[in-house]
Amino acid sequence: MILHIPYFGGGIILEGEENPAEILYQSAHHQLVASSLATKAAREINSENKVGCMLAAGDVYPYSCKPEDVWASVEKNREQYFFVDVQARGEYPRYMKRYFDENNISLEFERGDEEILKNYTVDYISFSYYSSRLTSADSNLETSSGNVFASLKNPYLHSSEWGWQVDPLGLRITMNTLYDRYQKPLFIVENGLGAKDTLINGTVEDDYRISYMRDHIKAMKEAVKDGVELLGYTSWGCIDLISASTGQMSKRYGFIYVDMDDSGEGSKKRYRKKSFDWYRKVIESNGEIL
Repeated sequence: MILHIPYFGGGIILEGEENPAEILYQSAHHQLVASSLATKAAREINSENKVGCMLAAGDVYPYSCKPEDVWASVEKNREQYFFVDVQARGEYPRYMKRYFDENNISLEFERGDEEILKNYTVDYISFSYYSSRLTSADSNLETSSGNVFASLKNPYLHSSEWGWQVDPLGLRITMNTLYDRYQKPLFIVENGLGAKDTLINGTVEDDYRISYMRDHIKAMKEAVKDGVELLGYTSWGCIDLISASTGQMSKRYGFIYVDMDDSGEGSKKRYRKKSFDWYRKVIESNGEIL
C-alpha cells in the first residue's frame, strides 16, 4: 500500500509492518546523525572546510487569507524544512516532537546522538529553486501535475511547457525565509528553465531561457540587498541532459544543445545556444551584465 507521511513525504510500505512511519523516521534519524558525523570529519581533516546541506526549496503560499489556508502553508513549509531544521539548528524542532507524540512514534537515540547533532551543524544552506508552491486546507481543490512537488495552480503565475509555474519573486521570498530562519549563508545550486528548444542554423534562439534566468538573478540580487548572505549561484545546467523528473531529452535546461531525441537517436553533436554567450557575460561581470 502507499502511505503518505507528513513532514517526510510518501513511501511504499509492506503489509504487516508495525507503525511504518516510525521505521521511516528512525532511518531518517540515522541519516541526520551520519550527516553530522561527516561534518565533524570534514572539519577534522581541515578546519577551514565548510560543509552545507541541500534542499529543494520554494516557499509554499496560502491559497487565500483564510486562516486555515495560512496554517496549511505553515505546515507545508515545515514539511520541507524539517531536515534542515535539524542539520542547521542541531536539534529536533518542537513541531516534530508533537507530531511524533500524536502518531505514536518513538525514536531510538544512541548514546551521544544529541551531542553529535548539536555540535556539528552545517555551515551554510544550499538549495535548488524552480518555483514557489501553493496549498489550501480544502482537500477538494485540484493540484497541478506539472510541478515536481504537488501544488495548487497559482492564478497569478504563468507556467512552463511542463506546467512548472514561473515565480522569480518567489526566489527572493524563499531566500529571505531561509536566511531569517537559519541565519546561515545560502548557496543556490540549481535554477533553470526546462523547455523545448528548436535547433536552427546551428543554434537555438532561447530568449525565453535568458528571460527566465535574468529575472531570477535580478530577484537574487534584490535578496542580497535585503541582507541575505549569499555564497554563490549555479544554474541547472550547462548542457542538455535527460531530465530527471520526466526522463525526457526534449525537456532541455542547458546553454549547450545536444542533438539527441527522447529515444536516444541523433548525432550527439553539441551546439551553443544564444543563452551560452549571454550567460558567459553574466559570469564575467559577476551578474552586473544581464
